[in-house]
Parts: sequence; C-alpha cells; structure tokens
Amino acid sequence: MKISAVVTFKKDVLDPQGKVISQTLKNMGYNNIINIRQGKFFEIELNETDKKKAKKIVEEICKKLLTNVVIEDYTINFK
Repeated sequence: MKISAVVTFKKDVLDPQGKVISQTLKNMGYNNIINIRQGKFFEIELNETDKKKAKKIVEEICKKLLTNVVIEDYTINFK
C-alpha cells in the first residue's frame, strides 16, 4: 500500500524558504502570488493491506521521525 505524507510548518511558524521563493517569483514577474509555504513530501510504501493499520503506522512514523510536532503539521493521503 502506498501512502504519502506531506509535512508543512504550522500556520504561525515563520517559513523563511517560502518567503524567499515568494519574493523570487515576484521578481520574475509573477505578481499575483499572495503566499507560498514550502514543505516536505514523503511517499511511503508499506507491506500492509489493512488501511487502518497502515494509517496508524504512518502516523507513528510522522510523529516520531518525519515531523517536529512543535512547529510542523502533517497530512496523510492514500494512493
């Protein structure tokens, strides 16, 4: 089973890379950009057929390794 996890900064946390990307795009003429937040994308393939168990495993992985739960949030999507 393939699952993706997207990790992003929480809304209240400053995202300096996102700010640089946003400013660079504006300098390139993309003046309709309001905001950009950058993040991390993980594609995880599990040897698990039970969707509930797979989600629980990926949630544990996100909480224990992939995110800093103080400043980051994550979303899990099944493929």
